[in-house]
Amino acid sequence: MLCAFAVGGAARAAELVNVRFGGDASTTRIVLDADGPVSAAATPLAGPGRLTLALTGVETRQPSAGEGKGLVAGWRYEPRGARVVLELKRPVTVIHRFLLPPADGRATFRYVLDVAPQAPPSDDPLPLTPAEIAAREPLAVAPERLAAPRSAPPSGRPRIARPDALESVKTIVIDAGHGGHDPGARGAEGNEKDVTLAAAQILKDRLGRSGRYRVVLTRDSDAFVALEDRVRIARRAHADLFLSLHADSAGSDTAPHGASVYTLSDGAVARVTHVVSQSEWLNRTGTSANPAVGRLLLDLSQRNTRNRSAIFAGLLVNEISGKVDMLPRSQRDAGYFVLLAPDVPAALLEMGFITNPGDEARLTDPAQTRRLMDAVAEAIDTYFRAQVTLADN
Repeated sequence: MLCAFAVGGAARAAELVNVRFGGDASTTRIVLDADGPVSAAATPLAGPGRLTLALTGVETRQPSAGEGKGLVAGWRYEPRGARVVLELKRPVTVIHRFLLPPADGRATFRYVLDVAPQAPPSDDPLPLTPAEIAAREPLAVAPERLAAPRSAPPSGRPRIARPDALESVKTIVIDAGHGGHDPGARGAEGNEKDVTLAAAQILKDRLGRSGRYRVVLTRDSDAFVALEDRVRIARRAHADLFLSLHADSAGSDTAPHGASVYTLSDGAVARVTHVVSQSEWLNRTGTSANPAVGRLLLDLSQRNTRNRSAIFAGLLVNEISGKVDMLPRSQRDAGYFVLLAPDVPAALLEMGFITNPGDEARLTDPAQTRRLMDAVAEAIDTYFRAQVTLADN
């Protein structure tokens, strides 16, 4: 538990404001501008020459249409079913999709999809990798599941590695919130510190069985670990991902329930000085002691780290939302200290409200905790699959 929330009412439907495109025939970006948060299910429609985006959370009643760009010849919006139909120049694969909230002077939410040819001919440029595409624009809310390529490129060309092929063993740091003299939130039957430690140990065992991960716990007993030390553990382990586990609280109000996922907020970025000094950053990156260069590298690293954090958070929400109840607007951002490492992608999972009887019963049930941690592990697997780069045949 890091803070308490009041659960609001249902969100209003959004209006689709615009459909626009970027990129070229190797990778095309599709952007849906809306005045509220939306999501979309992308499926083929009437053969490989079309792709339909069935929108959720949209209630625009006026049809519209326009020209496309790159791999998209044109588009139209159909109010019935709230769907955008894309006329394609060739079959495509959706390789990346995510939601951006209003930021950087933009007043709209932006639902973004990147598509690439299913099997580009030998004289076409290769599609960008998901990691390269993710680096183009800072994310605040992250992608849904990535679709695997439907067919392999012609023989003799590089191919996308198998979805289950991870480049190397990844280091995952799992942070069980609270501990020792800090019990965290209190439920009717137990304390947050015990719930988080049990979940962390289950997740460690689940990840360890695959052989794909080196798993580090910030604590493996009922011990107190300072917030700064939790971040330092992740950085010294050269972690590829940091996940902090917590249980929420609404104080005396037993009604709020559901899980949520947090990444670092815009306003907290400057607090990185609490975690890493300029000199430490320069030493770690091997850069000459030039403060201007150091600041630039630190800024670039933070930007990339926040992108990756947002990608993982979106995948995590996508995986666990079918296993447990979720808070309204279940993907959030905050200035939590444990998320401040500038070079370690990080997210914080509030597994539920320990002050809610139903959530507490689930949080203290080993079988249900295992089910939730299985979903978390699936999100971690998917996150690293998305980073697999082009491999030789």
